[in-house]
Amino acid sequence: MSKQKKKFYVVWKGREVGIFENWASCEKQIKGFTGAVYKAFPSREQAEAAFSGDSDDYLGPKAQRPELSPEDLKKYGKPILNSLSVDAACSGNPGIMEYRGVDTKSAIELFRSKRYDQGTVNIGEFLAIVHGLAYLKERNSNIPIYTDSKTALKWIKEKAIKTKLQKTPQNAVLFSLVDRAIKWLKSNEYHNKIIKWETAVWGEIPADFGRK
Repeated sequence: MSKQKKKFYVVWKGREVGIFENWASCEKQIKGFTGAVYKAFPSREQAEAAFSGDSDDYLGPKAQRPELSPEDLKKYGKPILNSLSVDAACSGNPGIMEYRGVDTKSAIELFRSKRYDQGTVNIGEFLAIVHGLAYLKERNSNIPIYTDSKTALKWIKEKAIKTKLQKTPQNAVLFSLVDRAIKWLKSNEYHNKIIKWETAVWGEIPADFGRK
């Protein structure tokens, strides 16, 4: 009989949050807890990266998510269709990363980045928002931007990123883009609202790459 591979369980929302080394410990935090958010990972390194980031970047549409009441559905309403939606995709984390922006109503692609080596989803989401802001400013448009990343929203607000990704010769170009994006945020004014896309209510963001 083959030995079962060890898993590490990340609990973003539960009685206690953190990384648990077995299912029994994880289950104690989420069983009977309304709206628990959790997922298993094959290595501690992946679990640590996930826990330090945004759960939305790791949970697909069929993953464990809180069930929403009619009151919650009423609270969130419907997205503003006259808007720009952005998203990023990464083959591995870190891995080959790209991002894009689409018209929310039609899902027509308005811009797409190159593919960058040794990137992360959060960095891609951050760059996508700044690219979107610059894109809309050039067109004198004040429509809102949707993103499904709480981490990127925080970085935009702080005009700085907090990533564990180390700079290497392979991702030097990517970090150069991050520096340019931060400089743009600090030297430009914009009036576009940046809004969290509520995936659990509205489904995947229109800019999603569909690779989950």
